[in-house]
Amino acid sequence: MTTHLDQPTAWGPSPTAAPQEPAVPAPGAGEPQQPLTRRLWRGRPEDPRWARPAFLGLLAATLLLYLFDLSASGYANSFYSAAVQAGSQSWKAFFFGSLDAGNAITVDKPPASLWPMALSVRIFGLSSWAILAPEVLMGVGTVAVVYASVRRRFSPAAGLIAGAVLALTPVAALMFRFNNPDAMLALLMAVACYFTARAVEDGRTKWLVWAGVAIGFAFLAKTLQAFLILPPLALVHAVCAPVPVRKRLGQLAVATGALIVSGGWWVAIVELWPASSRPYIGGSQNNSFLELTFGYNGLGRLNGEETGSVGGGGGGGNAGQWGETGWDRMFNSEIGGQISWLLPAGLVLLAGGLVATRKLRRTSTTRGLFLVWGGSLLITVIVFSYMAGIFHQYYTVALAPYMAAVIGMGAATLWEKRAEIWASITLAASVAAAAGWSYVLLNRTPDYLPWLKWLILVGGLTAALGLTFAGRIDRRLALAAASVGLVAALAGPTAYTVSTLREGHTGSIVTAGPAGASMMGGGRPGGGGGRGGFGGPGGQNQQNGTGNGTGNGNGNGNTQNQGQGQNQGQGQGGGTGGFPGGAMPGQGQGQGQRNGMPGGGTGGGMGRGGVGGLLNGASVTDEARKLLESDSGKYTWAAAAIGAQNAASYQLATGEAVMAIGGFNGTDPSPTLAQFEQYVADGRIHYFVSSGSGGGMAGRSTGTSSQITSWVEANFKEVTVGSATFYDLTQKTGS
Repeated sequence: MTTHLDQPTAWGPSPTAAPQEPAVPAPGAGEPQQPLTRRLWRGRPEDPRWARPAFLGLLAATLLLYLFDLSASGYANSFYSAAVQAGSQSWKAFFFGSLDAGNAITVDKPPASLWPMALSVRIFGLSSWAILAPEVLMGVGTVAVVYASVRRRFSPAAGLIAGAVLALTPVAALMFRFNNPDAMLALLMAVACYFTARAVEDGRTKWLVWAGVAIGFAFLAKTLQAFLILPPLALVHAVCAPVPVRKRLGQLAVATGALIVSGGWWVAIVELWPASSRPYIGGSQNNSFLELTFGYNGLGRLNGEETGSVGGGGGGGNAGQWGETGWDRMFNSEIGGQISWLLPAGLVLLAGGLVATRKLRRTSTTRGLFLVWGGSLLITVIVFSYMAGIFHQYYTVALAPYMAAVIGMGAATLWEKRAEIWASITLAASVAAAAGWSYVLLNRTPDYLPWLKWLILVGGLTAALGLTFAGRIDRRLALAAASVGLVAALAGPTAYTVSTLREGHTGSIVTAGPAGASMMGGGRPGGGGGRGGFGGPGGQNQQNGTGNGTGNGNGNGNTQNQGQGQNQGQGQGGGTGGFPGGAMPGQGQGQGQRNGMPGGGTGGGMGRGGVGGLLNGASVTDEARKLLESDSGKYTWAAAAIGAQNAASYQLATGEAVMAIGGFNGTDPSPTLAQFEQYVADGRIHYFVSSGSGGGMAGRSTGTSSQITSWVEANFKEVTVGSATFYDLTQKTGS
């Protein structure tokens, strides 16, 4: 029978033997084989009848919530959507993660997260749903994995609490409906924790091997971030697995080999493939994936030294381009509303769970679970809090599965031990911490549901008072107090999650919750989002957004949305260090209008040097689209543009390959001027998109992007379509 907590016993080989733990039986062990449909609906024979229907209901509710109005985000992050489109058209682009079907340059990550979306688009055609539905399924899968891990050693109720906490975390609701790599990363990290816990439970090598495979594939989604939890997972198995120490070390070696194979096969092929016949590795300066892994996407994220990046970090606790670092980073005004609602409660429950299991033997599965999930939570919080390089709020979705599991396990453990005064007080403290911190977070947006913070505070403190005496009052009263406490704890994040689900999110920097909940918001419908007023998808409304940029910069933005998907946006900013609060160093301004997908298009292309081209792409008019589509079949690339977001906007609008000069930031040395000249001479590129219609970093670039721009402007015929400027690379000036 499954136990909720290891029970110390006096039986064993000798009176001094360590406490034993009953083994967890295989589901249905000793029972007649049941039909598959009945097993799926009924679950384990020892489960209460409500357990499996409740679990399936949780998955169904998560699926429906995350699918709600999914197309409101359009192509979401067009940078990755363009790569998905390319992968649906070219298997070579699919394998390498190219931004275009002509295979000029890749995204700045490995391609594993793109593969499910590209396959979906191959099957169903290019649409918002085809791109984002696989992300939703990953979210549902992550909820299922967390439930399964918690429920296996604890109760079905504990698993349901963990699953609900995960599903209702605002940043999870954001990223499991968005096309960045973080959704796949969160799923695979949860899978790795599940398999490690199974290995600690029975000592079988296969579970640890599968954990290594999960982390290896997570590396192919987001490189070295997948390795953050390796230290706690390896250490827990090395100490707690119920096999001799030599076998434990051998198992870790085998699992390491599985990790290297599952994550390294693609790297080996890319590094051995002749560079002349594959796309340039985006984000690198030397066309090397290993350089990208250990530089821009690796150590550079920790120390802020990111060659080719858009700005430095905030090391030493100072406010850099990516916010202040320090122990309280996960709780500050930029990040707190994304993930930290239940983080204080989770830390209290983690401490309580470890105290409750402190006397159990080394091989305790219950304590092992706390160490696996809790260790992953702590190390990720620490790294995120102090990393000085590029850091976005949505990265914190990686914390959501760990936090949810710890909360489910801790609540179940302390509830069982509520007769002990320390346990009941700790359980009450976790509820009070959740309610109090929810009050603080909601107070940061005083105009958003102003009554909710008081309801949560009163309900949470009342529940905490009841739980303090949970071991000495009627069980039904204790259950009522626990129920009120759970509702109070989840009310704040649920409100932010609902706000997240009701809005579309586009661009490179997106945040969860209502407008104004985070200082560094991404595009939102009908208004400037966060700093600099980035434009969002269209709608029937008009709204202004203003804000101060990080550092000394400042910016303001205005979006005006008209008709079905028509979107006009403009913005300007200036000052040094102002990214992302308006423009890059220097000044930029511009405007664009696009008849986009249902619900709106990409908002607000900005002028030379403007941040709109870097983060949100350009606006594409019908006239510009028709121009690029003309005779496009004769060319490898219908056009070339500075910066990946601009190129992606034109590529998604036309369905034709568009070369992204300089990669995401416009700073990668690809192609060189000589290479670009050869492409033009060979008749492989039709148009060049002027940076004046959204040039990303081109306005300040002194590298190949600037050289190419100068060469094109000096030698080819200018074509003006509305407010956008193109150069026809088939017609030289004066010809």
